[in-house]
Amino acid sequence: MSGRTRLTLAAWAASLMAAGALLPLVKPATWIFTAALLLALQSGTGMLCRRVPLARPLTVAAQLLVGVVALTVVFAREQALLGFLPGPLAVQRVAELFRLGAQDVSTYAIPAPDTEGIRLMLVSGVLAIGLLVDVLAVTFRRAAPAGLPLLALYSVAAGLSGGGAGRLWFVLAATGYLLLLLAEGRDRLSAWGRVFGGSQRSGRPGSLVGSGSSFAPVRTGRRIGAVAMGTALVVPLVLPGFSGGLLGDGGGGPGQGTGGGGTIAAVNPLVSLQDNLRQPEDFEVLRYRTNALDNSGLYLRLVALDQFDGTSWKSSVRPIEAVPKSLPWPDGLAQSVRTSEVTSNFVASEGYDQKWLPMPFPAARVDVEGRWRFEPAGRMLVGDDKQSTKGVRYQVTSLDVQPTGEQLAQAGPAPDRLREEYTKVPGSLPDDVKSTALEVTEGARNDYERAVRLQDWFAEDGGFRYDVDATSGTGAEAISRFLRDKKGFCIHFSFSMAAMARTLGIPARVAVGFMPGTNQSDGSVSVGIRDAHAWPELYFEGAGWTRFEPTPSRGFTPSYAREAAPTAGPTGPAQPSQSASAQPSAAPSASESCPPEMRRLRECGQDPAAAADASSGGGTDVLKAAGWSLAALLVLALPLVPLLWRTRVRARRLAPAAGPLAVWREIGDTAWDYGVEPDEAQTPRRTAERIVRAGELRGEAAEAVHRVAGAVEEALYAPSPRAVAGLGRDAERVRAGFHAAASRGVRLRALLAPRSAVRLRWAASAHWTTLKSRTPTLKPLR
Repeated sequence: MSGRTRLTLAAWAASLMAAGALLPLVKPATWIFTAALLLALQSGTGMLCRRVPLARPLTVAAQLLVGVVALTVVFAREQALLGFLPGPLAVQRVAELFRLGAQDVSTYAIPAPDTEGIRLMLVSGVLAIGLLVDVLAVTFRRAAPAGLPLLALYSVAAGLSGGGAGRLWFVLAATGYLLLLLAEGRDRLSAWGRVFGGSQRSGRPGSLVGSGSSFAPVRTGRRIGAVAMGTALVVPLVLPGFSGGLLGDGGGGPGQGTGGGGTIAAVNPLVSLQDNLRQPEDFEVLRYRTNALDNSGLYLRLVALDQFDGTSWKSSVRPIEAVPKSLPWPDGLAQSVRTSEVTSNFVASEGYDQKWLPMPFPAARVDVEGRWRFEPAGRMLVGDDKQSTKGVRYQVTSLDVQPTGEQLAQAGPAPDRLREEYTKVPGSLPDDVKSTALEVTEGARNDYERAVRLQDWFAEDGGFRYDVDATSGTGAEAISRFLRDKKGFCIHFSFSMAAMARTLGIPARVAVGFMPGTNQSDGSVSVGIRDAHAWPELYFEGAGWTRFEPTPSRGFTPSYAREAAPTAGPTGPAQPSQSASAQPSAAPSASESCPPEMRRLRECGQDPAAAADASSGGGTDVLKAAGWSLAALLVLALPLVPLLWRTRVRARRLAPAAGPLAVWREIGDTAWDYGVEPDEAQTPRRTAERIVRAGELRGEAAEAVHRVAGAVEEALYAPSPRAVAGLGRDAERVRAGFHAAASRGVRLRALLAPRSAVRLRWAASAHWTTLKSRTPTLKPLR
C-alpha cells in the first residue's frame, strides 16, 4: 500500500471518528453509514485523481463534484436529471430538505429523530469536513492543520449536546487525529529514508541525514496537535451550552435528562383552542370505552405547559425517549394515597391530526402503534417525525388517584428542585396578581386551602363569567385585565390560577386536553372538539400533580377539591353530582394499586427502608463510578507516557551497576531532548565536542561530557578498562547544564514530550517485526 493511499484511508477514518461525536444528537444513528459510504466515494475520487496525476485544484473540484452528485442521488434522485445530475428540481428539493431540517432542528432538541432534513444536514456536514481533511492532509500533505476541521466538528457536536458528546467520543476523535499524524509521519519517512545519519542498528528504524530543518514540519505538527487537543478540552468550559467539557459530568438543570430518543421543543397547543371552542358544529375527535364506573374525572391530557413568561404559558424543551413498557411511577405520589387502575381503549378520528396523544393522567401503561416518544417530566406521548393521532387506536392503563383533603392539607414541602422550577414568575408580572392572590387566600392555613380558595373564587365567589368570545389581550397586563373584567374562558382561568398559585409558592403548571366527553347509548364515550379544555395542575407532596377546576360552568370539580373546602356549599351550580368518591368500595389499597409489572421494575415509589438503602449507594453505581474514574485517569495519563518512560529509562541507565556505555547513551538522549540531534556516525570524542558546542555547555557540565566520553573510549578500546566512579553524577551535571541554558519552552518540552521517547515506538516496531517473522506462514494445500 502506497503512502498516499494509507494517508487517504487515515483521513477518511479520522473524519468518521470525529463524526462519531454527532451520533448522540440523532436517534437512530443509521445516517453514519450513509455518510461513511459517500465519504468513501469522495475520498476514493481524490485518490484516483492524485494517481493520474491531476493538478491540486482539479482534484479538489472532482471530489466536490462527486460529493454533490452523491448527495443528489441519495436525497433527490427522483428530481435529478437522468437520476443523478443535480438539475433545477433537484436543487429545489435539496433546498427544501435543508429548510425542513432547519425547522426540525428548531422543533427538536437532543437527541432528535432521524428526519430526512436532519439526515441531509448531518451527511452533507460530514462530507464537507471530510473534504477539508482530505485536501489538507493528502492533497497538500499538511496533516497537522487538518486537525482544525476535525476539532470544529467535535466542538459543534459537544456544544449541541450540552456535554453529551461524552468522553468516549473525544477519545475516538483524538485517536483518529493521531492516526492521521502517524500516517503522515510514516509517509514522510518512506520518502526521505533514515532519520539520522550513520550506521543503522538492528531493530531500529533509520533516520534522516541533515540539519534540524528537517524536523520543522514535525515540530509544527506537534504544536498544532497540542493546541487542537487543548482547545477541545478548554472550549467546552467557556462556551454557552457546554456543560463541563470533556471531564464534566454532563448534568443539566431542570428539563435536562439523559434519556435517548429526541426532545420536543416548546410548541404552544393553545393557538387553536379558542377557535375549537367557537366551532359552530361539534365534531368527534375520538371515542373510547373505559372500565371506570364514573368517568367524570377522566380528563384526557395532551400536554403540560410549565414555562410562564408573564404573557403566556409554554411547554419546556425536554428530553423524550422510547415509550417504556410501564411508565415510571408518578412524581410525588405516595403509596399511602388511594389509587385504582382504569383501562381505556381509544380510537382517534381520521380528521383529528395532533402531535400529542390524549391520555388520562397519570398513565401507567400505553399500548400504541407508531413512532411515539415519551416525555417523562410531563408524562406526555409525542409523535416522532410525521406521526400524529390521525386514526390511531391505542389502550391506556391509568391511575385514578384519590387523595383526601386531609392528605393534601398535611402535604409536606415540594422538593427544592421542583419548587425552584415550578414557582418561577417573571419580574414583569403586575403586582396586583400577587396581592389579589394574598387577599383571596387570607386566613388559609396551608397550600391546600389556598388552592381551594383560589379555585372557588374563580368558579363561584369572585363573580367571574364564562365567555368564549372574551379577549384579554396580550402582554404583561393580560392577567390584570382578566381579573378586572372577570370574563373569559378556560385559558384565562387556568392561566390566572396557575400564575397566582406560583406567587404563593405553590408549584403549578397548566394542562391542555379534553374533558371526559359524552356517554353514548352503546357504552362508549364520544369526545368532541368543543370538549377542548385547559386546567391548572398544582403539586402536593404525596399526591403529586393534582388537577383543579377554576372555570365556571365547565369541567368537573374533583372530590378532594370540595371535600375540605374552607367555604360551605357546592363550587358551582353546573357541577355534576358524580365525583371520584363514587368509586366502588372495593378499590385496591395503596400496596395493591401498584401493578405487579411496575412493582417488579421498582417504579412504585420508595418506602423508608428502600430509601435508606438507596441513600447508602448501590454496588452498580460504585462500579460505574469507578469505571468512569479509571477511564478518565487513563485518558489523562496518555500525555504523560513519554515522561514516565523517560524517567524509568534514566533511572536504569544511571543505576550504580550501570557502565559507561549506558551513561553515555543517557547523555546522548538528554542532548536530544534539549534539541541536539544525535549523530551515531561520529566518535565519542567528536560527539562530546558537538554536544558541548550545540548545547552551549560551560564549566562542570562541559567537563562532565568529556569525562564520560573518555570513559566510553576506554571501555571500547582499552585492553583492560579501568572502573570510573561518579559517571551517574556526571550525567546529572550535563542534564543540569542543558536545563540552565535552555528557555522555559524547551525545558517543558524536554520534560513532558522528550524527543528521545521515539525509541519507545522504535522498540515496539522492532518487537512487532520480530513477532511477525516468527509466525509460521500457512502454505496452501495441493
